[in-house]
Amino acid sequence: MSAGAEQAEARAAATGQAPRRLARRVRPFPAAAGSSADPWVFTGSGRPGLWRRLRMLRRLVLVLLWTLLCMPVQLVLLGLPGRAKAALPRWYWSGVRRLIGIRVRCIGSLARPRPGRPVVYVCNHSSWIDIAVLGGILEGRFIAKAEVGTWPLINAVAWLGRTVFVSRQRATTAQERDAMQAVLAAGDGLVLFPEGTTSDGSRVLPFRTPFFAVATTQPPPMIQPVSIVYDRLGGLPLGRGNRPVFAWYGDMDIASHFARLGQLSGMRVSVVLHEPFDAALFPDRKALSQAVWQTVAAGADQLRQNRPARPLAVAVPATAA
Repeated sequence: MSAGAEQAEARAAATGQAPRRLARRVRPFPAAAGSSADPWVFTGSGRPGLWRRLRMLRRLVLVLLWTLLCMPVQLVLLGLPGRAKAALPRWYWSGVRRLIGIRVRCIGSLARPRPGRPVVYVCNHSSWIDIAVLGGILEGRFIAKAEVGTWPLINAVAWLGRTVFVSRQRATTAQERDAMQAVLAAGDGLVLFPEGTTSDGSRVLPFRTPFFAVATTQPPPMIQPVSIVYDRLGGLPLGRGNRPVFAWYGDMDIASHFARLGQLSGMRVSVVLHEPFDAALFPDRKALSQAVWQTVAAGADQLRQNRPARPLAVAVPATAA
């Protein structure tokens, strides 16, 4: 028996109380080949695997029903004037996130777009779950690679959410920039993932400068950096070894990832909304990209290390200050 366990039993005997049952940690990721242990499942609840799988199936059914309910409503709203078609996606994604069982801690204030003052939200990206989390918070349309538009069901949800598709090819850069400028001019915000891919969640990959072509639109948009980190599992702080539980990268497919994630409980994600600033304060896209990356990465570091997180201000060039 460990010294900590002996001390706990001694305290329990002195007070006449039963010792508190300690929750078991998540098993290391990934499990060895051929192992029957499921590394994605939190075992602290002590429930058998059947109940965990039933939890996942219940969540899947509820998400599908919620999606089928919202799709025809949004289809009607897209043909009507007003801002309802922009509000419904936020309700939809917020509902998806709740049905999956993920709590959100939001730090900072949201910069809201308005005509003549567009906003681009620049975020790190580690999982498809980011869409549900950020879609329920940010007032913006997602920018996604054109390939997403070919995925069954996902393409329908993306279209109804008014996602802006880009090919990321040099030949179409100007045309896609004009399309994004039209979105901003209409009073909508844009959500940008300038890493260009997802990661394992242990770091923020360098931002790609071409993604910031949207910052050259007129009028120049406000930029709000956003850091997102999944930091609780089973109610306990998440460590580096267990962070891939949430991450979706490499050759993972959404179906199997959801099947594992849907069994978990006590999940939380933290989102830091950093101080917004005017993109015109930077001389070029390279300087802008680097400054925003430093802010997003620093905010994510705070969250991963379980330090008190706070919104950060982007370092503006001295000539513009």
